[in-house]
Amino acid sequence: MTTQRQNILLDVRNHQAWLTINRPTTLNALDIPTLLELETAFTAAHEDPDVRVIVLTGAGDRAFVAGGDIADLDSRQGLAHYQEFAEVIHRVFRRIETSDKPTICAVNGWALGGGTEILLCTDIRVVSEKARLGLPEITLGLFPGAGGTQRFIRQIPPCRAKELMYTGDQITAAEALTLGLVNHVVAPDQLVAKVSEIAAKITHKSPLVLKLLKRSMSNGIDMPMPAALAYEQAMIGLVLDSKDSHEGCQAFLAKRAANFKGE
Repeated sequence: MTTQRQNILLDVRNHQAWLTINRPTTLNALDIPTLLELETAFTAAHEDPDVRVIVLTGAGDRAFVAGGDIADLDSRQGLAHYQEFAEVIHRVFRRIETSDKPTICAVNGWALGGGTEILLCTDIRVVSEKARLGLPEITLGLFPGAGGTQRFIRQIPPCRAKELMYTGDQITAAEALTLGLVNHVVAPDQLVAKVSEIAAKITHKSPLVLKLLKRSMSNGIDMPMPAALAYEQAMIGLVLDSKDSHEGCQAFLAKRAANFKGE
């Protein structure tokens, strides 16, 4: 099933929801209407019981998201920006980051500024060989304001994160892979196939167990280790109350494929 909004395309197939940011004439730059549409589409995918994996990508072959709308940013003053654009983009990105469903970022081209900041909110990142990533806001007299200063420095070595944000330099897909910022780098014509392959593997797992697994990792990472281990212990206890956990064990013992139903 495909749903077309003005700037966001939502395609649900094979338990996968593909969200495409669809503003190719602006290199998929983010503005408030696009962010609100993304929030609506992402929420619909998240709440759809048939969806087990959510993929985010961009339209066209040049950019995933080339950043924010610079003319729009130039028109803003601090308080209005804080109350309007910044409020929306932080809420939407946090919605993606805290989703109970696995998310995959399929980067088909430039992912600069807000494009890299979206990527930082997703679980798995697959990028085209021609992709370029970076947080170049400093070159505009700005700095990353959609979570970049906090997520970037937590996901790659702080010295590299600082250098890239201080200079505004872009990095290649290969460099992003070396930094551990992305999972896979593929030829442009293999991007959809690779993402679909990974997504298909995930859709065959228990959606309930994936939910509890993701919560264990996402919530535990900000806890002290003793608290995080106690939290994990509680989560695995919940898993063992599910039908899916016993279906998986019984399928293994019977040497058959498991049929997970999310129960």
